[in-house]
Amino acid sequence: MAKVLMINGSPDPAGCIHTAMEEAAAIFAEQGIETEELQIGNKDIRGCIACRKCKETGKCVFNDLVNETAPKLAEASGLILGSPVYYGNPNGTILSFVQRLFYSCGLDLRMKVGASIVSCRRGGNSATFEALNQFFGICGMPTAPSSYWNDVHGYTKEDVYRDEEGLQTVRNLALNMAFMIKSIADGKGRYGAPATVTDVFTDFIGGR
Repeated sequence: MAKVLMINGSPDPAGCIHTAMEEAAAIFAEQGIETEELQIGNKDIRGCIACRKCKETGKCVFNDLVNETAPKLAEASGLILGSPVYYGNPNGTILSFVQRLFYSCGLDLRMKVGASIVSCRRGGNSATFEALNQFFGICGMPTAPSSYWNDVHGYTKEDVYRDEEGLQTVRNLALNMAFMIKSIADGKGRYGAPATVTDVFTDFIGGR
């Protein structure tokens, strides 16, 4: 069974992001896709220190939830990143978490489907949404679309339930994401995975 890993960057395990992710999970279940939500927003996650030990060991030098998540990401067919807006940006915890996860895990993430969900009381959602989506394009991950940007508005989960269009957007995201996951799996079965050429590395200073 295909699986979508959902990383919740909110410090509130039952807050706005969780409410939106529950909405998506219900659609995935209808589509025969398993989900797992990891709530990391209240965990002690430090940032990357660029030590590059992961290039020797295949895992981050800080042996925490990041390393525990890498095998889950390896098994997943899709990934959803969710964050509240903090000063027009994603929560700092989720940024530290995903930066370390993507850099240290050494996984081939190509053709795993990515998407982001953002919650805000009023503004900053577009900038946060864009920042989270940056992780996908650099790793060869197709980004799933919806009928609007994937954000829900409100200060509490009750507010999110009243944002009917926001929840509709999340449901459409899950439907599109399920379609993409199934279509990519079918395409790999018929044609194989696409080739990626990595021979060229722009080097302006004579060393990497």
